[in-house]
Amino acid sequence: MKLLYSNSLSDKDCVNEFIYEGNVIREVNQGLILSNGDDLSKGDHAHWTTWLNHKFPDNICITWEFKPLSDEGLCMFFFSALGLLGESIFDEKLAKRDGFYAQYHSGDINTYHISYYRRKYETERYFETCNLRKSKGFKLVAQGADPIPYYKDAIDFYQIKVIKQGWLINFFINDLLIFKWEDEEDNYWKDGYIGFRQMAPMKAIYRNLNVFQLE
Repeated sequence: MKLLYSNSLSDKDCVNEFIYEGNVIREVNQGLILSNGDDLSKGDHAHWTTWLNHKFPDNICITWEFKPLSDEGLCMFFFSALGLLGESIFDEKLAKRDGFYAQYHSGDINTYHISYYRRKYETERYFETCNLRKSKGFKLVAQGADPIPYYKDAIDFYQIKVIKQGWLINFFINDLLIFKWEDEEDNYWKDGYIGFRQMAPMKAIYRNLNVFQLE
């Protein structure tokens, strides 16, 4: 595999390569610590999304290290994100986004997104899964069991990996395959941007983000 992008997420310059939508608290301490800046009283408007300001081709492998720092909340990863007409997600013609979830799954962008560490609601904590959705449209297309424990038992970072190879998507945590899915629609998403999202009151630390071109 050829390395396309690498970011340790361990200094302030690394943080500046992201575009933030919503009110995000950013700290750098052995990685990038992210949490919500808005009070929980704002409900679904307290959440946020951040995009890496780099467009990637199709057929890539994305890896990063993750460690939860709170019991409640939810994490997401977006990939192959573009406007509905194939434009940049930062195109001024697109509607402004501020972290509200509907803007991402039913707005004017196409993307795949994986949710993991789903502990926001009681029903999610009752039966913990990782979910893959295809948007625009909020289509749930794959699920797998989430092996990440609550943060007090998370004694080290978890290695997370997404392999996007044409219409095939694989998701791993610590090299354990969580789910595998083939997009059988003719209009499967290809190149695009990647991003991270958290639902308040999630707090987590990220480090060593890498993107590889698959051979």
